[in-house]
Amino acid sequence: MAFSQRILPASVNMKEFERFLKSDYEIGIFLELHISQLKYVAAMAKAEGKKMIYHVDLIQGLKSDDYATEYLCQEYQPFGLISTKANVIQKAKQKGVVSIQRMFLIDSHALEKSYKLIERTKPDYIEVLPGIAPWMITEVKERLGIPIFAGGLIRTREDVEKALKAGAEGITTSDTELWEAFLEKK
Repeated sequence: MAFSQRILPASVNMKEFERFLKSDYEIGIFLELHISQLKYVAAMAKAEGKKMIYHVDLIQGLKSDDYATEYLCQEYQPFGLISTKANVIQKAKQKGVVSIQRMFLIDSHALEKSYKLIERTKPDYIEVLPGIAPWMITEVKERLGIPIFAGGLIRTREDVEKALKAGAEGITTSDTELWEAFLEKK
């Protein structure tokens, strides 16, 4: 499945989420939220015709395990789920929800561990963080053959363009100025 959207707005609070709802973007990410906000966020997104991706590991009050993933999928029908955890990715795939495995580029050892994990879980997408290392985006995409989202520390149009040129399918960002800049480019 290919995303037509090159920027995936990531909200970290309700103010940003409301800004996303008013935007022309169809798909958005909610990074950090409290479990008590899920019902409200899901209803608001549905009312505006938006598709939501939730970062399971960052939902406060919800353990990121198989049961929580199944609950999220059944109760809130998200478009996608992001996690660093293999069991969440596998359960999301089983439930027909887009799975996005987060991969942190810390050092060579962590990179190799991530490669092995992702080869086992086979997510639909990988989110590479930080996304400001275009050569790593290229390497990860070539090695794993899975579409990449670049996120983290992307601050300028140039950063976005470099990540896309390196092979990223899209950019995840909470920088609302970048959201606006790329909507204007349409």
